[in-house]
Amino acid sequence: MAAAVALAFLGGLVGGSFLTVVGYRVPRGESIVGPRSRCTDCGAQIAAYDNVPVVSWLLLRGRSRCCGEPISARYPLTELGLGVLYAATVAVLWDDGGADIALGLVFVTMLLAVTLTDLEQRIIPNKILIVGAAVGAAIAALADPGSLPERAAAAAAAGGLLFIAALAYPRGMGLGDVKLAATMGIFLGRDVGPAILVALLAGSLVGLGMIARDGAAARKTAIPFGPFLALGGVVGLLAGGQIVDWYLSTF
Repeated sequence: MAAAVALAFLGGLVGGSFLTVVGYRVPRGESIVGPRSRCTDCGAQIAAYDNVPVVSWLLLRGRSRCCGEPISARYPLTELGLGVLYAATVAVLWDDGGADIALGLVFVTMLLAVTLTDLEQRIIPNKILIVGAAVGAAIAALADPGSLPERAAAAAAAGGLLFIAALAYPRGMGLGDVKLAATMGIFLGRDVGPAILVALLAGSLVGLGMIARDGAAARKTAIPFGPFLALGGVVGLLAGGQIVDWYLSTF
């Protein structure tokens, strides 16, 4: 298993590099296939040796070779983040089989992609959610078709809950969050419950912290909820089953 986890980490580094392209181009309506990556400051094409995940950023000391402008730390952090998520997914789901691992890898990739777009653009693109939901449903249908009713019910419940929240407080919850929650239900099934709970708790804690720091003015500050849902999704994937089983056995 150790070798598989190491390979997953390396694969996550490469996938994270691609995600930075997705996170930048999709909200702007640009193709993720071509052209090759270019410097966002001067437009010069980035050489392959300057595009090695994490390593190139470190060797360049966080500055573009072509124009010397700073390169955002979100690039290596995204690459490292997906590497860690891939490694954790393989390690935790190893005994569950290849299909669950594949489903988990697709899921965390989608979650990190929408986190990038929501943090930068305050957008959760439909294209990313549609592709993620379609791939997730296809894997589930092939590997465990009997789980599809539960996954559909979970998607409806999670999406419906956040839709009610969006109707009650439209400034605090967008339809992108609603659609992301529904998509999470497809991947997680019943484990979407702990995922939504973690997201709501994390978002509430951050909101309370901002109020404690800034007072009433914090109520006018909008923060994206997508990253909190993504955090909840990771918890649901890696520990949701144990949380649900603990709750059912305790209460």
